[in-house]
Amino acid sequence: MFSGITSKRSATLVAVAALAATVGLTGCSVDASKVKPEAKVFPYKGETLKLTTHEVATKLVASDRKDIKVTRWFDSAAGTEHLKWELKGDTLDIDAGCSGIAVCDAKFQVDVPKNLTVIKDGKKADLKGKS
Repeated sequence: MFSGITSKRSATLVAVAALAATVGLTGCSVDASKVKPEAKVFPYKGETLKLTTHEVATKLVASDRKDIKVTRWFDSAAGTEHLKWELKGDTLDIDAGCSGIAVCDAKFQVDVPKNLTVIKDGKKADLKGKS
């Protein structure tokens, strides 16, 4: 009669124990700033770029580049990773994170030409380094 409740409680206890073990083993020691970064360059000739960050920490830098350079720092100890950086038309979509029982950290830097207007997550961005 109560077997459904018992199995749900058991599943919850197993999930909590797995999370505790994962956190205990990793010590929550992931830090994206301490890992070797990866970079990808995208040719771009437009005047406006729409940047979607999915709320991942992203620094925008205006530079003397003629293209767009994306640098990604990502560190994970547990979970299913999902990493994305793609340019389709005038939209650059970047994302990095984990799902499930997850322990990860991510950040990006996007270097763009000085004359480029960037709309970051729906709002006009104020670019660092722009003169």
